[in-house]
Amino acid sequence: MTIDRRSAILGTLAAGVTATARARTAPPAGKPVAPGLSEPTETIDLWPKGAPGMPAIPPVEKVEERSKDPNRTDRSVSGIARPRLVVFRPAIPNGSAVMVTPGGGYARVVIDKEGYEIGRWLAERGWTVFVLFYRLPGEGWKDASNVALADAQRAMRLIRHRARDYGIQPQRVAAMGFSAGGHVCADLATRFDAGVYAPVDAADRLSARPDIAAPIYAVQSMSLPVAHPGSRELLIGKDASAEVERMHSPARNVTKATPPCFLVHAEDDNVVPVDNSLQFRAALKAASVPVETHLFTNGGHGFGLRNAMGKPAAIWPDLFVAWARTQRLG
Repeated sequence: MTIDRRSAILGTLAAGVTATARARTAPPAGKPVAPGLSEPTETIDLWPKGAPGMPAIPPVEKVEERSKDPNRTDRSVSGIARPRLVVFRPAIPNGSAVMVTPGGGYARVVIDKEGYEIGRWLAERGWTVFVLFYRLPGEGWKDASNVALADAQRAMRLIRHRARDYGIQPQRVAAMGFSAGGHVCADLATRFDAGVYAPVDAADRLSARPDIAAPIYAVQSMSLPVAHPGSRELLIGKDASAEVERMHSPARNVTKATPPCFLVHAEDDNVVPVDNSLQFRAALKAASVPVETHLFTNGGHGFGLRNAMGKPAAIWPDLFVAWARTQRLG
């Protein structure tokens, strides 16, 4: 499917009618956002009949505000029983989309720092952004180690299925993720065709492979000491076998079908060691998959946009946009 610029704009104008015809769960919210920032209102529920593998007692969604600054929100959400995409529409779409998976150590999904902030930033530059609030493996779901991947696969297919509604081209859909959400992103890039859920509708006939992927300071290895212990324990269990570790370590699942990747990490990250990105890069290079890598001396972990300000790492979003253009996105 090819969508020209005129069709893209008309599709965006008409999409409000299409979207309102579908049931939607409200975005995670919490306290009012900082002054001058708008909150997203449009969502896409992933599973029309409810997410598969629901626990006997469904999780209860809870939003926590972690910021002490009244002018800066730092919300996170847990208990996600209705996984969904939250949409940021650009004024004039450039035909490209990105699905963002925020971090949170697989114990929560952060809302602002690695979700809404990058959503607004990319939308201002023409990207249509879909922030994914995915299920968490420690909340009682069946096949817990694959629930986040199932949500990511389903989300990518829905984005492509509704591409005309959003003025995007289905062959120009990126994935970006941060920290544990970076693991979701890299897992999707390497296991996009893994059968982790039963198809539910026509959207599931489409590919879940991102056209490019950007795991940012990502959890990757599930083998200690490189693994982030908290993410590893929640995803695969404290006593997971070497085979289970391998199955859920993206660097060990790279193939020639893995999409081009954009990697960012700080050398002084004391939460998720930089070796996570270095191992993934080495595997991509060995498979002849194009990869762009940016390592910063300082930055620590979880810098996103806000904590990179004033540091060399602040340039990473511009570097991503420039690189994406070389891959014919943006």
